[in-house]
Amino acid sequence: MPFVSIRILEGHSQKRKNEISRRVTEAISEVAELPKEAIWVVIEDVPGSDWFVGGKPVREPKAS
Repeated sequence: MPFVSIRILEGHSQKRKNEISRRVTEAISEVAELPKEAIWVVIEDVPGSDWFVGGKPVREPKAS
């Protein structure tokens, strides 16, 4: 049973996440010759302040 974990910056719509999951599931199902029901996909939203590129956060945390 394939398990796919996807981390993306928070802020994407549920519609977009549904489409990502659908396409990933279809691709794995086709290539691995498995039923779609055997494929698990988890999408985790990550705040920009916790996502770093080049040692810097993608989005600076807001001052409180």
